[in-house]
Amino acid sequence: MLGAHRPGPLKQQNKAHKGGKHRRTAQRRAGGRVSVKALPHRRLRDLNRVDRRHQALQLRRQRKEAVLAEKRSLGSRDGPPHLVVVVPLHAKAAAHDALRLLQSQDSVVVHVDEGKTGSFAILCPRLKQRWRFVTAQAGDLHAIMDLAKVADSLLFVLDPVDGWDSTGEHCLSCLFAQGLPSYVLAVPGGTDVPPKKRIDAKKKLTKAIEKWFPEVKLFPLNTEQESSVLLRHLATQKQRHLAFRDRRAHLLAYAAEFVPSQESDQVGTLKVSGFVRGQTLNVNSLVHIVGHGDFQMSQVVKGQKRSQDMEEDSANGTDEMEEDVKILMKADTSKQESLQSEVVPDPMEGEQTWPSEEELQEAEASQKENKRVVKVPKGTSKYQAAWIVDDGEEGSEEEEDDEDDDFGDDMMEEAVSQGESSGEEEELAEEECETMTVSECMRDDQYDEKVEEDEQMLEKYKQERMDEMFPDEVDTPRDVPARVRFQKYRGLKSFRTSPWDPKENLPRDYARIYQFQDFSRTRKHLFRQIEKEETEGASVGWYVTLHVCNVPVSVMESFKEGRPLVLFSLLPHEQKMSVLNFLVRRHPSNSDPVRAKEELIFHCGFRRFRASPLFSQHTSADKHKLERFLRPDTALVVTVYAPITFPPASVLVFKQRSNGMHDLIATGSLLAVDPDRIIIKRLVLSGHPFKIFTKAAVVRYMFFNREDVMWFKPVELRTKWGRRGHIKEPLGTHGHMKCHFDGQLKSQDTVLLNLYKRVYPKWTYDPYVPEPVPWVRSESALPGQEVEME
Repeated sequence: MLGAHRPGPLKQQNKAHKGGKHRRTAQRRAGGRVSVKALPHRRLRDLNRVDRRHQALQLRRQRKEAVLAEKRSLGSRDGPPHLVVVVPLHAKAAAHDALRLLQSQDSVVVHVDEGKTGSFAILCPRLKQRWRFVTAQAGDLHAIMDLAKVADSLLFVLDPVDGWDSTGEHCLSCLFAQGLPSYVLAVPGGTDVPPKKRIDAKKKLTKAIEKWFPEVKLFPLNTEQESSVLLRHLATQKQRHLAFRDRRAHLLAYAAEFVPSQESDQVGTLKVSGFVRGQTLNVNSLVHIVGHGDFQMSQVVKGQKRSQDMEEDSANGTDEMEEDVKILMKADTSKQESLQSEVVPDPMEGEQTWPSEEELQEAEASQKENKRVVKVPKGTSKYQAAWIVDDGEEGSEEEEDDEDDDFGDDMMEEAVSQGESSGEEEELAEEECETMTVSECMRDDQYDEKVEEDEQMLEKYKQERMDEMFPDEVDTPRDVPARVRFQKYRGLKSFRTSPWDPKENLPRDYARIYQFQDFSRTRKHLFRQIEKEETEGASVGWYVTLHVCNVPVSVMESFKEGRPLVLFSLLPHEQKMSVLNFLVRRHPSNSDPVRAKEELIFHCGFRRFRASPLFSQHTSADKHKLERFLRPDTALVVTVYAPITFPPASVLVFKQRSNGMHDLIATGSLLAVDPDRIIIKRLVLSGHPFKIFTKAAVVRYMFFNREDVMWFKPVELRTKWGRRGHIKEPLGTHGHMKCHFDGQLKSQDTVLLNLYKRVYPKWTYDPYVPEPVPWVRSESALPGQEVEME
């Protein structure tokens, strides 16, 4: 394709137009001032053909040198060892045989751990590489995902016949959503397959892996020569980067020691040893222990080498050893990041002046005089309370609770009442449950538990279907006036263009969070500092020991049980609470209904936590409509209270079953940290035309008293068939009203009235996430039934 024409140095230069007397007038007005003539950017970009070729050659050379320098530093003496995590994807995969072959080749085995981790370190003088192999336990989802966060390469071990089982497929789904580093597929045990079936088995396996790994080579692993080829490929392949770990210092613990404090044996100092990766580690920054929380460091120690490190030095032919412990840095209390995650709200912060005694006496007297006031729910602003009419009617004693109101309780209660009112439908449902769930292999107690779970799931399916068929529609209650029941809601002329102040009537939880004046600008400034400025501390590749303060003893107990201990340094402000918005999409492997404000488990970058989120539509407007369920066919925004994290960061959403298993329900990424995102809940009141005229109609069943009609008279009406109108006047005392529309209604049309209210997430953030129960799908089990692993 030919490029655009660029003028050469011999281009014709025409004289500039002289404005005559107007030009002289402009010069006279300028008073001798001469404007600065800026050199256009086009002249800077316009290079001749030779210069353009030379510039492209330099860029290619710089990129090539950067890639080669990265490959040479990984696993070299100056850098950290090449960390390879072995992930078996099948219960029959011979992972131990593969590791034995890697240890038996011409490399030097430096160290082998005898614990449950199954890790070992090797040194290959021929490739001039150091390796660290760590085996992840099959089915342990948290361990596999934590190790994948810090691994340089993943070694997937497949079965020569089936490739992977259901557990391996679930593991791959989570790893792909989190972000994969460099990976290799190995197939040990190919000699066990009969010779006549080997070719067919290889073709079947190659076709099966195209779903997850298109154009990826399978490496057989049956001999020492094949293990040598595999190691060479691991050493020379291009490294894939994960953005959330490359901008933060991280460390995989090789050894740990717990020193209890003098006050209590449950809390103490944790000494964690390992190689620094990613970025330089500063002792004044905070560290996040994955799965356990944020902590401060007291000091960083270098030179505390273990036996395997000494053997590495001796294998390299170097006798210099640093046996003395060298303290690199000690924490400076004036520069150290604080662990404070929430703002302590001051109840008197909004007060401008202190009232005098006379003003206080006048206020008490006015309160005594006007003691009889209208009851309003918590959170109602003065502006909204001023519109409530005191007509002598006693309001309902049950105040509207935000937690129950945010799901459209009237619609759900109606669905339940309809199910209870029809006795024939109940008997039919019971008969269906009995015929569908009876099984001879189940015990009576398990059967009863299964029936209860099925009833709860059936109710959720009904609610989801009702919300899909009649979105946001609720029925006006008969026992409570509509002006009292929906007094927190307001009408809008246009959902898209009508203004809504993001600072209006905020909840008390918003006084506890932090907010940026410009989040994107702060993020760019921090990332620019990481790229350009050099920080003091432990450099990448150093073997150091971190002294982490005030760590609970449960962290050490988890490490002794064989679980990986992974540490990430936090960027500034990342320990503080705010409102996080995730852009997610429903995972196709799960179709169970997920309702808003239901407790879910989030894996955001290097964090894990539990929270009750809100779902809203992903639009470019300033207001976003609340979704009551996680939709399977579109991308939604999930909003929670959580610690600040700077994107990019991957997000995985899990739902915990009653038996402890975790189901992956959605995947996505961190969108932004924005407390000003306005999430609007919509309620739709419906009525039916009773008498139809040319451009008017009598509507009933939307309200049931005259006062409600007068209260909602300013709100605009619409119909399902596209007509727009307004309430003209009430008719009678039973809620009939005369309405005017822009055209004649159809008899089968429905009149709708939209009401809106801003909603906020619930403060249910919990950094503790229980370990999931390992599961595997049995061959005899029905779809949707899993059995626990022993």
